[in-house]
Amino acid sequence: MEQRKEFVEAAIRGEHSFTELCRRFGISRKNGYKWLDRYRIELALPHRDVSFADRSRRPHRSPTAISAEVEAAIVDLRKQRPHWGPKKLRVVLGKQNPELALPSESTFAAVFKRHGLVRPRRKRTKTPPYTAPLGHASHPNALWSIDFKGDFAIGAARCYPLTVTDSYSRFIIACVALPGTGTVAVKRALHRVFDEYGLPDAIRTDNGCPFSSRGVAGLSTLSVWWHKLGIRHERIDPGHPEQNGRHERMHLDLKRETTDPPARSLVKQQPRFDQFRARFNQERPHEALGQRTPHEFYEVSSRRLPEPWWGKDFEYDMEAETPRVTRDGHVATHRGSFFLSSTLAHQLVEIDWYQRHRARVLFGTLNLGELVAKPGRRQLKFRPVDEIGATQPSTLSVEQPRKLSPMSSDNVPF
Repeated sequence: MEQRKEFVEAAIRGEHSFTELCRRFGISRKNGYKWLDRYRIELALPHRDVSFADRSRRPHRSPTAISAEVEAAIVDLRKQRPHWGPKKLRVVLGKQNPELALPSESTFAAVFKRHGLVRPRRKRTKTPPYTAPLGHASHPNALWSIDFKGDFAIGAARCYPLTVTDSYSRFIIACVALPGTGTVAVKRALHRVFDEYGLPDAIRTDNGCPFSSRGVAGLSTLSVWWHKLGIRHERIDPGHPEQNGRHERMHLDLKRETTDPPARSLVKQQPRFDQFRARFNQERPHEALGQRTPHEFYEVSSRRLPEPWWGKDFEYDMEAETPRVTRDGHVATHRGSFFLSSTLAHQLVEIDWYQRHRARVLFGTLNLGELVAKPGRRQLKFRPVDEIGATQPSTLSVEQPRKLSPMSSDNVPF
């Protein structure tokens, strides 16, 4: 501002030409005349000090400014959906009021900020996101994700929301308030889901209870049931919830909109989950779906729950041994008995003797491990497939080695 004042004073004295004076101060003639004219105008006004400070560049009028009606509609919709952002609210407002000329998403954000409808977030250093490839979710019901959204207190009890989503359409299939993570309650809830929506091709879960266990092949009572129904079970890597990122992102919205604060009982909490589910599926536009709703992409599975609903025994080779696992997890064969897993209690398995003293233990198409017989003794040693490593496939291939009959002379070590 001092340089501007010196320039104006030198221009008034007229000791140098105006062009030479502008060159000395390093400004254009246009800016030079602007400051000289502003000085003369302000000097002519009574009771006003001459200022060389920058003035506001805000225009006197804004023809493209939104009307008070549109701004009020934006504010009202934001108050109804306080957790939705500008992109989704702009789509919803356009559907509700197609006659309104809606502003851009940045204008929506500016209106939120102007009316105090957003809280600034503390900036944190974030790790670049990573998501597991989900290319096989190419159609509805190709892959479902199942998980518990933590737990929270409801009065003197705890609530464990069991959530089921379709990875292709982001459709929330179920959100059930359960008092715990027990297998019986989860199986009962999934029975109702399968009966209403059919069966998926695969289910993706974490490695926690009741979806997996530390037993053979990570099988649990639930995953055994799924395998009998023809559902492939996928488990994410331990400690990597980002591999199920779509489901975890939905959990964030579920927590914000239904548990702050929670209801006083499970019976009263369930309607909140139902309301959130309906809003998420039918009203909330999804950016990954082209700002359309999950309801527009999802359809009920054509694979229906069979009879009986707990699944039938697998059909094995007529020449192979097919013992049934005892209640305590043991298996008895003509060459001895061995412990397999209590999660497979009462299930029918196949003993596939592909060599003289070696056999595969199969549960349907799932290879559980290898059975080794000691020559000359009635002793069997079972090695799970995770201990064998890459030497044995986890599932049956199309071409298998020749099976030996359990009563064949080639199979008798004595």
